[in-house]
Amino acid sequence: MDDGLYKDLTYKVIGLLYEVHGELGPVHKENIYANAIAIELESNGINFEREKQIAVKYKDRQVGAYRPDFIIEDKVVLEIKAVPVLTKSMIDQMYYYLKGSGYKLVLLANFGTKNLAVKRRIYT
Repeated sequence: MDDGLYKDLTYKVIGLLYEVHGELGPVHKENIYANAIAIELESNGINFEREKQIAVKYKDRQVGAYRPDFIIEDKVVLEIKAVPVLTKSMIDQMYYYLKGSGYKLVLLANFGTKNLAVKRRIYT
């Protein structure tokens, strides 16, 4: 596993996530954080798409689709939550976004706690 995958990009993105959390705190709904993240990404010149449909394929045929919150620089999937505790199914969702798609790295950010929690996972 290459833990350095998109290291510079994810470092910048995680920094922006901390900035948003620091400004807004843990009391808002996910869409509020998503709007603030979009502002930060845009103002920092980072390309992104919101809720881009990513196909899930089986034997080269599409069998479904996911819509993560952000695709950043067409490399990194970013999913955001605003919950008191991340559940196993939320963490498993990270892998679902990657398995069957062309993406290799996902960030899961939880804004619903006093301290921002960011999980970074690579799919190989």
